[in-house]
Amino acid sequence: MDLKAKIQDLAKQIYPELVETRRHLHAHPELSFQEFETSAFVKKQLELIGVDSIETRANTGWVAMIRGRNPDKKVIALRADIDALPIEEKNEVNYKSVNTGVMHACGHDVHTTSLLGVAKILCSLRNEFEGSVKLLFQPGEEKLPGGASIMIKEGALANPTPTSILGQHVMPLIPVGKIGFRSGLYMASTDELYVKVIGKGGHGAMPHLNVDTVLIASHIIVALQQIVSRAANPIIPSVLSFGKVIANGATNVIPNEVYLEGTFRTLDEKWRSEAHVKMKKLAEQLAESMGAKCEFEIRRGYPFLMNDIPLTEKMKVCAREYMGEENIVDLDIWMAAEDFSYYSQEMPACFYRLGTRNEERGIVSSVHTPTFDVDEKSLEIGAGLMTWLAIKELETN
Repeated sequence: MDLKAKIQDLAKQIYPELVETRRHLHAHPELSFQEFETSAFVKKQLELIGVDSIETRANTGWVAMIRGRNPDKKVIALRADIDALPIEEKNEVNYKSVNTGVMHACGHDVHTTSLLGVAKILCSLRNEFEGSVKLLFQPGEEKLPGGASIMIKEGALANPTPTSILGQHVMPLIPVGKIGFRSGLYMASTDELYVKVIGKGGHGAMPHLNVDTVLIASHIIVALQQIVSRAANPIIPSVLSFGKVIANGATNVIPNEVYLEGTFRTLDEKWRSEAHVKMKKLAEQLAESMGAKCEFEIRRGYPFLMNDIPLTEKMKVCAREYMGEENIVDLDIWMAAEDFSYYSQEMPACFYRLGTRNEERGIVSSVHTPTFDVDEKSLEIGAGLMTWLAIKELETN
């Protein structure tokens, strides 16, 4: 039996265990940087698998090593995130979240389970590959400053330093059994915007005595869109969205303050910084011109995600070998953000997509929704494919 067939067979053998693990994690989600039970569970599984070393990083994260023959020849890294989202699950399944208001709605339970599966397969194949694989189980992907940035600061990529890093993420737009790749620029930077408009509230029937914060905030929301539509170079993707507006008045009460929260995303760091200055200046000057004050806070988030072109093209070829030509799809730029981008700024990185959709079974909901779920066949594929990609990357000089 060749190596690929061995990996596929091992992935198939451990599939029932992967389902059990994923369902346990799904039923017990924890928010970013609060993944204490999840962290303890992951460590226990790694110990049972028999990895060479397990070291804590970022409080609830782990770095583990699996060493093959000639372990110092080459080292690569594989990453999974372990946190969940503040979403109340609406799925009626026997593995539904038992933690009120918390849900694995972004597939991190799948990522963690898959990487544990990779660990188990690699440990059983230690004599089949040369080099070492560093496993990163990372907290806090969903919350600034991002667990990846903390893992890096605490030395997760040092002693030894990997030559490259791979990560995978569920994709409910892609049918289960298919894998998506994109070389080069892939995902956007992300910044959080917190805006307060301060005026003079009062009776809605006497606007001449007030400084209407609701009206001014509305002007600011509309005016800021011209930063994206007119100040940005049209060839640079940019997105500005406000998803939270609090004007706590009444039908006849204009409030003293209005709060706005939004996000700004782009794929160019120079333009990103320029846009910050323009947005803040426009909002503050517009509010002042209408008799109000604007406090405009920008919390700088994750950088853009760059998939190393040679590495990603190689991983795509290897994935074709493992999955078949017909099961590999090309991805477009996606304006969502991921803190895996921090790793991509440090070393050659490949972040690819694991199909989880099954329309016949009604598994079609997007990530970050209360009805998100996956076709669990993706667990076998995720563990097997990532093992294959890791070993093939170790073979590269």
